[in-house]
Amino acid sequence: MENTKDLLFRFILKDSYLSSEELKVHSCELFYFIIHPSCVSILHNPEGKADSSGMFDGYDSCSEDTSSSSSSEESEEEVAPLPSSLPIIKNNGQVYTYPDGKSGMATCEMCGMVGVRDAFYSKTKRFCSVSCSRSYSSNSKKASILARLQGKPPTKKAKVLQKQPLVAKLAAYAQYQATLQNQAKTKAAVSLESFSWGNYINSNSFVAAPVTCFKHAPMGTCWGDISENVRVEVPNTDCSLPTKVFWIAGIIKLAGYNALLRYEGFENDSGLDFWCNICGSDIHPVGWCAASGKPLVPPRTIQHKYTNWKAFLVKRLTGAKTLPPDFSQKVSESMQYPFKPCMRVEVVDKRHLCRTRVAVVESVIGGRLRLVYEESEDRTDDFWCHMHSPLIHHIGWSRSIGHRFKRSDITKKQDGHFDTPPHLFAKVKEVDQSGEWFKEGMKLEAIDPLNLSTICVATIRKVLADGFLMIGIDGSEAADGSDWFCYHATSPSIFPVGFCEINMIELTPPRGYTKLPFKWFDYLRETGSIAAPVKLFNKDVPNHGFRVGMKLEAVDLMEPRLICVATVTRIIHRLLRIHFDGWEEEYDQWVDCESPDLYPVGWCQLTGYQLQPPASQSSRESQSASSKQKKKAKSQQYKGHKKMTTLQLKEELLDGEDYNFLQGASDQESNGSANFYIKQEP
Repeated sequence: MENTKDLLFRFILKDSYLSSEELKVHSCELFYFIIHPSCVSILHNPEGKADSSGMFDGYDSCSEDTSSSSSSEESEEEVAPLPSSLPIIKNNGQVYTYPDGKSGMATCEMCGMVGVRDAFYSKTKRFCSVSCSRSYSSNSKKASILARLQGKPPTKKAKVLQKQPLVAKLAAYAQYQATLQNQAKTKAAVSLESFSWGNYINSNSFVAAPVTCFKHAPMGTCWGDISENVRVEVPNTDCSLPTKVFWIAGIIKLAGYNALLRYEGFENDSGLDFWCNICGSDIHPVGWCAASGKPLVPPRTIQHKYTNWKAFLVKRLTGAKTLPPDFSQKVSESMQYPFKPCMRVEVVDKRHLCRTRVAVVESVIGGRLRLVYEESEDRTDDFWCHMHSPLIHHIGWSRSIGHRFKRSDITKKQDGHFDTPPHLFAKVKEVDQSGEWFKEGMKLEAIDPLNLSTICVATIRKVLADGFLMIGIDGSEAADGSDWFCYHATSPSIFPVGFCEINMIELTPPRGYTKLPFKWFDYLRETGSIAAPVKLFNKDVPNHGFRVGMKLEAVDLMEPRLICVATVTRIIHRLLRIHFDGWEEEYDQWVDCESPDLYPVGWCQLTGYQLQPPASQSSRESQSASSKQKKKAKSQQYKGHKKMTTLQLKEELLDGEDYNFLQGASDQESNGSANFYIKQEP
């Protein structure tokens, strides 16, 4: 026969269950182990009557009915000491009053029971019963600690459990805290524009992409089978007690990291359902309260719904799943990032796409890096990207593959700056360039890095080492090649000739090309060029899990410091069409399914990054002139990064305007396979 501790551990482990027979045999002992000793009476007998063991309920005295008169007499600014004559408290036919402001309560040093000091045993009032006094003397302090961890009930209870004599003071304090919270919420509602994923999803019946779709995000590879009906221990917000107490809740719906929870006991009542981030610090597996000495208290709304909370919980938790016991540790570990401030990297020059520059890591948020170009004196010339982005490389990368590089005017490293170790960067798939390979002048289709909503006719302009290619967009290239950009041969952002036609995607023809509709056969013959062999392209398609209509948080690659509310509107193999909610379709972007610039719903909240709400909501909630100016400014930023003519581009560069160049996909290797020439529905 397993002991109680083993049963609990098996109970809280994922995919582990307890049979009803085991719970019946060990129900009392297991219940005391799971529920904190100081709240056993609350859960066992909410009616305030003595049970067979002599338990008393101490929760009724803290209800609104009992505390309303006393709370109104307290000052909202300060909770003053209570006078000696307080409202009497009746329990089991006995009357108690609060003796004084300090010494009225006592805690048993053996079992941890809280009760009226006058009702405790011995002159010192250190124990609630003779049994506890003798046990303490014989077993020493170590035995006391062990008893409390195991949750063993004392043989004799104090006359009044919990904190009944403190009812007036607790109620006043709770009322004071509630007033402060309401005032804070009112001020926040007036001064800040907020966005709630929970309300947004509930009101529109949206579905969010699961966390497992984002391997680069926290918990992306170890999310497990967290799903609906999983039970967790969360703070009980429906309680008038001034201290933080907890209760068990079940997951009703998942949306990325966010979960819609319902307290146990509410059945089909959704009145107190609430959204929270499942990776937050206040979410714990069942059994955490017992191990941490935290009280489990049923919500005030349903405290009288059941006469035996112990039996209710045993029945509800039989066979139920909870979070792994090391869940919070895994969350913490998955949010540790190897990149640190002051590290030096090579990153694409946003003014000249064809070359790289040295930049220094200024800050790291959720794996995203704010890079400041090394020559920026005021440290405002920056660039945002993820640490797994194909746009950043180790120092010396450009020279090793033959890529153009802008030498820094700074002759030596600044104090504290150091080169990032090469092994920290995303690895690309090794390729064999000795056989048939890409050649200069070959034609292909590629996502335009200056207009990520389009796939264009493109040409290989230069073949570099290690499988890297310099590519230009036909019809809009600068004479000096300053707008060529670098893709790896395995990049999911380049495609063989005919990819768009087969998959019913609009292909953007070369600027100025008049023979429309565009036909590849005619164009190749007119230009005297050949198409890049289909077999040289990356055709791996992982089982990514995305579906059309799923919600997520996505980087606006035209303004990479912004992360916005977004939707997947099309899926072509591993290619995703990302739409930014509230914005026109012309701002959509083609992104790879494994791009590190896509995140689950709730990622910004988890990492502390600012999320940009849908534009339509901004205009609805705020009609001020400042809001309209912000929206107009963002629209101009987007359009300013649309593809320009060579003359316009050079004029902008002379004026000092910056261009943000970002590939729409990750170069990471996938683990599946599929044929590009499988026709898919739009």
